[in-house]
Amino acid sequence: MTKKKVGILGASGYTGADAVRLLARHPDAEITALTANTHAGKTMSEVFPHFFMLDLPRLVEWEKVDWTRLDAVFCGLPHGTTQEIIAAVLKANPAIKILDMSADFRLRDKDSYAQWYGHEHRALELQDEAVYGLTELYREKITAARLVACPGCYPTAVLLALVPLAKAKLIDVDDIVIDAKSGVTGAGRGLKQNTLFSEAGEGLSPYSIGSHRHSAEIEQEIGAAAGSAVTVNFTPHLIPMARGEFCTSYVKLNGATPDDLRAELEKAYANEPFVHVTKKGVLPQTQNVRGSNYVQIGVVADRIKNRAIVLSTLDNLVKGSAGQAIQNMNLMFGLPETTGLEQIALFP
Repeated sequence: MTKKKVGILGASGYTGADAVRLLARHPDAEITALTANTHAGKTMSEVFPHFFMLDLPRLVEWEKVDWTRLDAVFCGLPHGTTQEIIAAVLKANPAIKILDMSADFRLRDKDSYAQWYGHEHRALELQDEAVYGLTELYREKITAARLVACPGCYPTAVLLALVPLAKAKLIDVDDIVIDAKSGVTGAGRGLKQNTLFSEAGEGLSPYSIGSHRHSAEIEQEIGAAAGSAVTVNFTPHLIPMARGEFCTSYVKLNGATPDDLRAELEKAYANEPFVHVTKKGVLPQTQNVRGSNYVQIGVVADRIKNRAIVLSTLDNLVKGSAGQAIQNMNLMFGLPETTGLEQIALFP
């Protein structure tokens, strides 16, 4: 098979760099274009020295790429700037496959997008076309899609843990509390005071309490599974490690037991290559998935009657972003879904 020619928009960010790391050893993909307007003209190894051994194209401004020569593009740009650029790329090459890792096409409702992101959507004609790219839930639609909106890292961890339970009516979707923690790469590579080592290290800090934009994705998808509008209590925290994510979801049971929840999750993911439900008494840990495309989910009985605690963990840059995007690309091109993604977690 001829290798698919792929480009990465925003290759100088953490998600873009992890897409490069994974695609560089993908047997059916060839990286032929890398963009980063602020670093245009540099080699990738000048921006990320750990790529010293790779022969990669130089970083260029996105306007200078010949999109007609590419089969797929991964977008690692910030929300708000992505919509118009993707529209321009698709205008230049309507047959290209888009794997968007930003938030710009995740929300189906245009009013919801405007509410959470502070401005009207600038590519509504594409928003209706976009498929939400949580692979395990939308595999068939992703396979036939041209534009896939890959989920945020928090929603991926939460939704994989809770959607099967909501769909089976085992939990009360009006009583969900999510305590989430992410490594500092989740905040991006830009210089921010709260992610400086001396401020983020040796501490744990909540942020965007009651207003984090990923809440909208979580509510959209749990609501779709439950068949009703849902509002969740979601609080994210910054934890002093480079990568990784852990979500603890507290749920009220609908006449079910914690063992019922585990059995439902085991049934839902019995044939999934990247989602692992732990045995009773075994707890997920970020160390078990670091650097990999795997997700671990566990269920524990709460000491409060009729409640359970659902635990989920993933690597925010892999299954939470670039890895899931590549998983979706594989589907879109009819490749084995696991191609280029079977790395074992880095431990310790």
